[in-house]
Amino acid sequence: MSSSTLADFLLPHGFSMPHPAAVLREGSAATELGRYALRAASDRRSRRSSAYASRPTRHGDPVLLVPGFLAGDGTLALMSRSLRADGFRTYRSHIFSNIGCTLNAAAQLEARLEAIALRRGTRVQIVGHSLGGMLARGVAVRRPDLVSNIVTMGSPMLAPGAHHISLAATVDLLVRLSRAGIPGLMSAECVSGDCARQSFSESRGAVPDGVGFTAIYSRRDGIVDWRACVDPLARAVEVTASHLGMAFDPRVVDAVSGALHRSSSASAVEVDRGKSA
Repeated sequence: MSSSTLADFLLPHGFSMPHPAAVLREGSAATELGRYALRAASDRRSRRSSAYASRPTRHGDPVLLVPGFLAGDGTLALMSRSLRADGFRTYRSHIFSNIGCTLNAAAQLEARLEAIALRRGTRVQIVGHSLGGMLARGVAVRRPDLVSNIVTMGSPMLAPGAHHISLAATVDLLVRLSRAGIPGLMSAECVSGDCARQSFSESRGAVPDGVGFTAIYSRRDGIVDWRACVDPLARAVEVTASHLGMAFDPRVVDAVSGALHRSSSASAVEVDRGKSA
């Protein structure tokens, strides 16, 4: 492997790190952001032109948004705004920067889910970008009582190590800083020891019955090997977007919204069956 830090089991046979030049595809994120701005402007004009504009009808279970590696809740703010406009009640993960131990992040995520589930009196849907999707999958395996549906975007669940060399270098830096005594960062144990193995194992467990699962991926992804994002247990949805752009490209937002709507419809059917039983 190019990185001396990551464990070999995080990059199984059949997957590979994207070519160094692949990161140039991420330049399309600027176009994708522009596409979002145009969609948002069009939506605002439509609302102003409607004399009887009202708040959208709420759909299904609440939605928790989980950011990717090195990112915080702010990176999914635009997606949250769009989903709210579409009738979903969204929540932040309270992750300021996703750079620490994945097991600790998963525990924090689980506590956040418990709080939302208690407040709303229902299970929660999770939308996770990149590493956020892997965390979501692991929590759903452990706590199906809290999770009704997961939607992952560019999450290399089958091979977490199948990422661009620039990310591998960043992981190496975080490990060195952790060894130097800076708290809250990934340690060597998190990327090559038992901690890494447990985290990877949890993210690969069988998804429990009653938990929906959609994996969104893009062959234009310049950060991770797109093949590692296509979980065989998920409903795979292909989009055309950069890795970064998945957080706001309106075409990806539509795919996410569609997955959330499908889960909401399925939940409604189950409720109706329970009432008629």
